[in-house]
Amino acid sequence: MNQHTIDTIIRDRARITPERIAIDEGCRTWTYAELDARSDELARGLGHGERVSTLTGNTGEHVALMFACAKAGAILHPISWRLAPAEVAYQLDDAEPSLFLVEEPYRDLGDAALELAAVRPALEVATSRLLQGHASDTDPLFLIYTSGTTGKPKGALLTHANCFWTNLSFDLATGVRPDDVVLQVLPQFHCGGWNVQSILAWWKGARVVLERGFEARRALDLIERQGITTIMGVPANYLFIAHEPGFGDADLASLRLAVVGGAPMPEALLETWSARGVDIVQGYGLTEAAPNVLCLAPGDARRKAGWAGKPYPYVECDLSDESELLVRGPNVFPGYWRNDEASAAAFRDGWLLTGDVAERDADGDYRILGRLKDMIVSGGENIYPAEIESVLHNHPAVRDAAVVAVDDERWGEAGAAFVVLAAPVSVEELRDYCLTQLARFKVPKSFHVVDELPRNSMGKIQKSELKVLA
Repeated sequence: MNQHTIDTIIRDRARITPERIAIDEGCRTWTYAELDARSDELARGLGHGERVSTLTGNTGEHVALMFACAKAGAILHPISWRLAPAEVAYQLDDAEPSLFLVEEPYRDLGDAALELAAVRPALEVATSRLLQGHASDTDPLFLIYTSGTTGKPKGALLTHANCFWTNLSFDLATGVRPDDVVLQVLPQFHCGGWNVQSILAWWKGARVVLERGFEARRALDLIERQGITTIMGVPANYLFIAHEPGFGDADLASLRLAVVGGAPMPEALLETWSARGVDIVQGYGLTEAAPNVLCLAPGDARRKAGWAGKPYPYVECDLSDESELLVRGPNVFPGYWRNDEASAAAFRDGWLLTGDVAERDADGDYRILGRLKDMIVSGGENIYPAEIESVLHNHPAVRDAAVVAVDDERWGEAGAAFVVLAAPVSVEELRDYCLTQLARFKVPKSFHVVDELPRNSMGKIQKSELKVLA
């Protein structure tokens, strides 16, 4: 018997607490019974192993579709609406979905992507089909693409068991209570939009206030008006809320737990929230670990500000000889979609290689020091320079290019591009070109024209020197 499939969550809740509110998305509410019934309808149109690609904001219908995929053994492939058409087309061609469901606000992006893509998925669920069976623990539930150092995104497969164990471990560490009111602002094209609080909230019978996106003023208002008890966000979310004019006088008494991930939280920002009586719990994770890896105990939020904490229950961590953080446990993904080479490279002796450099103290707490890779973390989004460099190298006026991370007061980090030109071209033209090929948040904040890029004796670009220049 498969006991770790995510469909059991909504089935059990619909039986035990059918009239309790599962989702409040402003325009409507969903009871657990309604969510279960709608996911049953959608599941009848899905086949086992089929990929269902989506381009949508956070909606209750998207949640119902996720549970439908769980029931039918299908795979949900949520695509970021922040991407450029060419990037969406790449994911569609790689995933080869049988369905591509696009919410109306993103229809133009979806249409443009389909014009570039080779695949021709159906655009609506054929709900007349019979239910195709059930999922097993090892069946994938999510296919979530992450940028790679080669410049092409890789599709990380997360199984039902991965999701089960990461939610169980989160519950044992920080928890969600049945009477919690969870504010969900993380986008559902991120792993954290599902496996950090949301799925656990539905498992426990809590109420999720589901926002289409993040707006600082509205988030602050919802905390007061809805009596929000717990929230998960990236540092930028908490920064923008703290900068709202009414933050100092806002009633935050209901907020018992605030969790941050995606990037380290600046200590000054931690102190700002602490002064309002809210201790923010630092966490660390990555998509390939579904995503929960490290969590700082709430009681240590102030004493160990800047640390990511100890491994979640059922998660093991260690440090390599290069001080790279290693992870293993039932939350760790089985590999990348149709990419055996990348899957093999992601592991060493059974340990997942995170690419992050860390240190561990005598208490067993970890602190993330930096990255072995050149990843830029901007507003919680991971940006890989190799992807941007690949685009710049394709411009006919660019001979050579390199992108490095620089500090940014608003987003934490941003990209700075250095280019060697083969023909005259303006910075504005380069920026516009990047905007046609990349999501806006990936486009470098600054462009610098140089005569040559610094290289070592092996020909490798010395990015440390470029950071100094930037």
